[in-house]
Amino acid sequence: MNKMVIGIIAAIVLIGIIFISGYNAIVSKHETITAKWAQVENQLQRRNDLIPNLVNTVKGYAAHEKTLFEDITNARSQWGKANTVDEKVKAASAIDSAISRLLMVVENYPNLKADQTFLKLQDELAGTENRIATERMRYNEAVREYNITVRMFPGNMIAGIYGFKPATEYFKAEERAKAVPEVKF
Repeated sequence: MNKMVIGIIAAIVLIGIIFISGYNAIVSKHETITAKWAQVENQLQRRNDLIPNLVNTVKGYAAHEKTLFEDITNARSQWGKANTVDEKVKAASAIDSAISRLLMVVENYPNLKADQTFLKLQDELAGTENRIATERMRYNEAVREYNITVRMFPGNMIAGIYGFKPATEYFKAEERAKAVPEVKF
């Protein structure tokens, strides 16, 4: 009887350790997602801060591209109004689209492409876009690790008890970004 009680107590302790360990892993991975998203937001905000300088530089050369500048301004304001991760992902995609159209307009202005201010801003923007891509990748990895944890046993049981749900916000490439660009010389 004594060995049986010790065995039951050991089993309960073991289950408790597994439960506590699983809960702590879920909380840790959930917080990692939050931290990674904050890094994505930092880089998106950096880009958002650079855009007015880039737009003003291009405006001097391409004053008749008024709708493009309005689209960029609207996309930036959507970012400022976004409250949820989903809204921010959509706003970031709108800014991506507007910037790519802006850079296409620049191709029509050879003097602008040689302007040092514009080149510096374009380099800053390119560096920022690379940082954004890196942070998006890190965020997606954190979401994947978290989702695996809350879907696999015993994490799914612990997640269910405490209301942790799989994260669904992944950054994905837009369909037009998957097309092969046409290069003309």
